Amino acid sequence: MDKKKVVVGMSGGVDSSVAAYLLKQQGYDVIGVTMQIWQDEEEIKNQENGGCCGLSAVDDARRVATTLDIPYYVMNFKNEFKSSVMDYFVKEYLDGRTPNPCIACNRYVKWESLLKRSLDIGADYIATGHYARIIQLENGRYTLKRSVTDAKDQTYALYNLTQYQLAHTLMPVGDYEKDKIREIAKEINLPVAHKKDSQEICFIPDNDYAAFIEREAGDQVPKEGNFIDTNGNVLGKHKGITHYTIGQRKGLNLAFGKPVFVTEIRPDTNEVVLGDNVDVFSQELFCNQINFMAVEDISEPKRVLAKIRYSHKGTYCLIEKIGEDCIKCTFEEPVRAVTKGQAVVFYENDYVFGGGTII
Repeated sequence: MDKKKVVVGMSGGVDSSVAAYLLKQQGYDVIGVTMQIWQDEEEIKNQENGGCCGLSAVDDARRVATTLDIPYYVMNFKNEFKSSVMDYFVKEYLDGRTPNPCIACNRYVKWESLLKRSLDIGADYIATGHYARIIQLENGRYTLKRSVTDAKDQTYALYNLTQYQLAHTLMPVGDYEKDKIREIAKEINLPVAHKKDSQEICFIPDNDYAAFIEREAGDQVPKEGNFIDTNGNVLGKHKGITHYTIGQRKGLNLAFGKPVFVTEIRPDTNEVVLGDNVDVFSQELFCNQINFMAVEDISEPKRVLAKIRYSHKGTYCLIEKIGEDCIKCTFEEPVRAVTKGQAVVFYENDYVFGGGTII
């Protein structure tokens, strides 16, 4: 019988490198691929970028592929990344929301585009170095189970993968602790065994979102406007709405003698609303662009654990459909800084039930 063929998305980091090794050990016919997503930057800047965008990622991935004795290619996904991730990121900020570009990249670039191209060249699966596990439930549906190492779990950023995508995906590192992954990399002498994890958004290596948006948005860049309180009183001037996110306290450059927080961003009037800490808490939220994993749909209210951001531990809530593509979540205790544009991901037991985008 022919070996099953798998294309491993290799970022040049230790996780995807060990993923390729583990799959080869399991008997798969492994092909390494790095997605070229950087735009037309100067070459030297790419090398400084590192992360999963820079040319150094290609160099590291190629060296790993040589060590593992697997074929290796660079595939160009520049256009897909620009339209589905970078342009989306800028537009969301201009509309007063706070996007999660990694979720968009996972769904539309790493899966939609890479999977299609991989299947076109005869692969059976794609694989990544994400800390998550794919399981098939008794009802036949695929979902994501939290990884063995909860601190590194990446199921939140993968909640919107489709059933088809999950059925054609392997995630071998989800069964391991991070320390064990590094240990394996050292044992087999991978050149990236000690490489640091990438933390920043790959296309904004200096973490200056506002400067990036100003460069990309051109004449659409939001101008200065008013800080107001919850009663509409003007408190001062802000630098432009793209500089702020819900719950923010630092960088407001206002002196009140007490902490104040961003509670709302109003792009229509170019206002940023400030309030007390208590004003940042919510008992409910609404979301759309729903993707159910564990079930096809829900017809009655259901109690789940919901995460409203990557670092959120999760709070129990009741979810109910109030429209064709709208869910209301009512939390059992108030949650802090519900932020439009971020994902809310629902869990049942240890697996992803579904999720959506906070509106």
